[in-house]
Amino acid sequence: MSPLLSIEDLRVEIPSDRGVAVPVDGVSLTIDEGAMLGLVGESGSGKSMTAMSILRMLPAASARIAAGSIRLDGRELTKASERELRGIRGAEVGTIFQEPLTALNPVFTVRDQVTEPLRVHRRMSRRAADARARELLEMVGIRQVDRVMGSYPFQLSGGMRQRVMIALAMSCEPRLLIADEPTTALDVTTQAQILDLMVGLQRDHGTAVLLITHDLGVVAQTCDTVAVMNHGSLVETADVEDLFHHPRHEYTRHLLSMRPAGIADGEALLERPVPEGRPFLEVRGLKKEFPGSRRSEPVRAVDGVDFSVHRGRTVAVVGESGSGKSTTGRAILRLLEPTEGVVVVDGTDVTTLGPEALRRWRSRAQMIFQDTYASLDPRWRIGRSLEEPLRMHTTQDAAERRRTVVTALETVGLSAEDVHKFPHEFSGGQRQRIGIARALVTEPDLVVCDEPVSALDVSVQAQVLELLRELQERLDLTYVFITHDLSVVAEIADEVVVMNQGTVVESGPVAQVLRSPQHPYTKALIAAVPPSAPLTAAEREQRLRVVDAGLDAGVGAAS
Repeated sequence: MSPLLSIEDLRVEIPSDRGVAVPVDGVSLTIDEGAMLGLVGESGSGKSMTAMSILRMLPAASARIAAGSIRLDGRELTKASERELRGIRGAEVGTIFQEPLTALNPVFTVRDQVTEPLRVHRRMSRRAADARARELLEMVGIRQVDRVMGSYPFQLSGGMRQRVMIALAMSCEPRLLIADEPTTALDVTTQAQILDLMVGLQRDHGTAVLLITHDLGVVAQTCDTVAVMNHGSLVETADVEDLFHHPRHEYTRHLLSMRPAGIADGEALLERPVPEGRPFLEVRGLKKEFPGSRRSEPVRAVDGVDFSVHRGRTVAVVGESGSGKSTTGRAILRLLEPTEGVVVVDGTDVTTLGPEALRRWRSRAQMIFQDTYASLDPRWRIGRSLEEPLRMHTTQDAAERRRTVVTALETVGLSAEDVHKFPHEFSGGQRQRIGIARALVTEPDLVVCDEPVSALDVSVQAQVLELLRELQERLDLTYVFITHDLSVVAEIADEVVVMNQGTVVESGPVAQVLRSPQHPYTKALIAAVPPSAPLTAAEREQRLRVVDAGLDAGVGAAS
C-alpha cells in the first residue's frame, strides 16, 4: 500500500546577493494514511520550510524547490499548477499555523473564516456552512459558540484562536493535516488539551498528521514516528519508542539531553535552606484593577497577592495566561501602578516613592521581557539600546558607557562587535541574551524575568537558564521568574507561587509544591507538563483527566 504523502530528495534554495542558501537539502520522508509523524529540530533546521514546500507556500518570495519530488496520493505536487494547488489547499491538506493571530484575517469574523472553505471547496449554502461551522467549533471544545462565531481573532485568547485554527483546518475533512508548532506559545494546560484534540481528530477521522515541533515532550505525547532534522538535512527517522530509548544520531542524543529534567528528576527538586533574616523582596496584599467599559465592571487582574524572597534566591510565579502573573511582575516594578498593597525591596516600600526617587530606584530593579524583539527598538543598534539605561541612571561619560555595554554583552556570551548590529540580525536565543544584558547593565539587585524562555528551542532554553543561574550566583541577584512551565520552575526556582484568576492558590518551596501539590489547579499544571518519554493511551487519558479536573473545579478556563 503506497503512502499518502511521499517526499523524496527535496532540495529548497533561496538565491540572494550573498549567494544561494539551502534550507532543505535532500530530505526524504513518508506518511501513511491515518499516521502521525513528528518532524523535530531546532529553529533554522528546515522543518517548517519542508512542510510549507508540500503546498508550495514557501515563506521567502525568492525560495524555490530546486530538486526532488513531493507526491500526495501519487500526484506530483512540485509540478502542479496554481489552480490545482488551490483545489488541494484546505480541501485535501489542512494547515495549522504556528501563530494563528497572524494567520487569521483580522477584518473577518470567525464565522466568515470557518465557513469560507466550506462554501469554496464543498459548495455549501450559507446556511449549511454556518451549521457545519458551529459543529466544528463544538468539536474542538469551544463552549460559547455564538460569541466566538461573531468575534474577531484579536478578541479571543491564544488557546481559543488555536482551536479556531484547528476547526478551520479540519473544516473540509482533509486527508493530511500539517500542524506547524501548534502549541509553542500556549500554556501547558491548553497545550495538553490541544494535543489531545489533535490525537482525537486523527483517530476519529483517519486524518494523517505532520506535526512540526522543537519539543520532544510534545512528540512523546502524540506521534507514532519521528523524523529529526538538523541544518536542512534529515539525520534520523525512527519509531517514537526507539528514538527516545535508543537514539542513534549524535544530534538526536543532544536534543534529548537538553530537555529540562525538572519534575521527574529528584536531584532537581532538592531544597535549599531558607536564609535567616528579613526577605529582600516582600509583596503584601498586592491588588491591581483595570477600569471596565461603560457596560462592564472594573477587572481585578491581581487580587491580594502575598509572597517574599530572600536575596540571591528565585521565586517563580506560575499560572496560565490571564492568571495575573505578568501584571504582578509589572506592578512590583511599578511599570503598572498597584491599586492597593505594599512592595518592600531591601527595606524600602517602593509603592510610596515619588517620581524622582522611583527613577533612581529603577536602576536597581530591571525586567527581562518575554518578547525581546518587540521590546528593542528595531531602528536602534544594540549598542544604543544598551546605553540608554546608563544615560538615564548613571553619570558615566560616553567612553565609560561603551565599555560597560561591551562588558555586559561579553558577560552573556556575545561579543564587542555585536554593538553595531540591529535586533533583526540576531537569533531568538541571542536576542534573549541581549535582553538579559540590558537588564544587567545598570547592576540591579532585583530582576523580574517575564517568560524569558517560553518560545525558545530546548537547547537555547537550557543555555539561557544556565546563564541566569550563573549570573545570579556571581552577582547575588534576586529573581522573580514568571512562567507557565513547571519543568522550568524545577530547574531554576527556590520557591513557587501558583496564581489563578488573580489570586495565589498555592505557594511554598519548589520541592514541597511539586512533590505534594495540594490544590487541584497545581495538580493540573503538573499533569500538563510534557512527558520525558512516550506515554501509553491510558497514561495520556489519566493525565488529561487530572488537567480537566483542575480546570473544571472553578479555578481555570478550559476554553
